[in-house]
Amino acid sequence: MTEASDTLFSKIIRREIPATIVYEDELAIAFRDINPQAPVHILVVPKKPIPKLADAVPEDHRILGHLLMTVKRVADQEGLENGYRVVINTGADGGQTVYHLHLHLLGGRAMGWPPG
Repeated sequence: MTEASDTLFSKIIRREIPATIVYEDELAIAFRDINPQAPVHILVVPKKPIPKLADAVPEDHRILGHLLMTVKRVADQEGLENGYRVVINTGADGGQTVYHLHLHLLGGRAMGWPPG
């Protein structure tokens, strides 16, 4: 595990590495996943470096709500009117590989259940 301030996502936020950014505001950034698992696969990332959801504190409620509203905004922007899936992987058993909180927005096809 690495510090959230020195992750791939932090480097994207700081524009140290390129990404296809589809939305950005003062609290969050959204960009296309480089290894998409659906026709639309966008990552929504807070600019505040929270390593994982389990590390969020009560004071993070504003950013957590903002992330969900950002997912909705980006889904609307992408034309996902038939639905979409939002995934947050948390910790090793949850499948998290980058330790900077992020939400996966997946859409453009029907999603199966269970997810995996």
